[in-house]
Amino acid sequence: MDITVILCTYNRCQSLAKTLESVARSVVPNSVQWDVLVVDNNSTDQTREVIEGFCLGYPGRFSYLFEPRQGKSYALNTGFARAGGEVLAFVDDDVVVDPQWLYHLTAPLSGGEWAGAAGRILPEAGFVPQPWMDARSRYGLAPLAIFDMGSEAGELKEPPFGTNMAFCKKMFLKHGQFRTDLGPQKGSERGKNEDSEFGARLLGAGEHLWYEPSAIVYHAVPQNRTRRKYFQTWWFEKGRADIRESGIPKDTRWYVARIPLHLFRRLAIWTLRFMICMHEPQRFSSKLKMYGIAGTILECYKQGHLAE
Repeated sequence: MDITVILCTYNRCQSLAKTLESVARSVVPNSVQWDVLVVDNNSTDQTREVIEGFCLGYPGRFSYLFEPRQGKSYALNTGFARAGGEVLAFVDDDVVVDPQWLYHLTAPLSGGEWAGAAGRILPEAGFVPQPWMDARSRYGLAPLAIFDMGSEAGELKEPPFGTNMAFCKKMFLKHGQFRTDLGPQKGSERGKNEDSEFGARLLGAGEHLWYEPSAIVYHAVPQNRTRRKYFQTWWFEKGRADIRESGIPKDTRWYVARIPLHLFRRLAIWTLRFMICMHEPQRFSSKLKMYGIAGTILECYKQGHLAE
């Protein structure tokens, strides 16, 4: 089995070096051929120098690719077009991977039963959740890109996060590439869902995904991401991205300015829960629901006007 690791990066040369160093220490059987394709998405710092240093230090293992069009989805698709592996593994530039990560993530794809696989994304060592974080909730730490479905392996019924996932390359040929209207873009908080949308597309088409808890990456948690404002903004933009991904819901007869009326009812319910809840994590979780619904309402309004 041939594997290509695709890593897209933008202006994170310091964390990128740590990520590449951890990937370079990957323990993979000699029978498996693997390489790492690092796509520079128009960085202005020392990203290119960092990548070229690894290309020189590990000849044939690392390669550099430049993508001038700003936007992570452009970089991902450029990486896919250049990748030679029959299995493509994806990782971000702000994680440290476990030495066994690559092997454990991709091994389930060797038999042809699974279209893709995902592993656990855990916070970096020393991370302590803030008192207002609902860390026990499945998606309570989603703004920190934490993805942990537990320690039991099995079929995955929901889309994985992009910093720890792998797909058979033929899935992209069969179902299309990453959507360029989604995904992080320079100077914009709008970018999300390019990774989960692809996973959802496969699941919707009847493909099967595997969850492998032993494939672990540790995600950095910068201080600015541990603030309430960051969580609120993340969920607001997630609500907007969900509408850009799937369109305005059509499960109701009643609309106001192209906005489904039931969204206002949901907003009122979560606002009331926020007002009466005394337990801080649950109270803030209700507030985040409000922000997510507000983002959904705003994007429905915008999409409705674009359609006119």
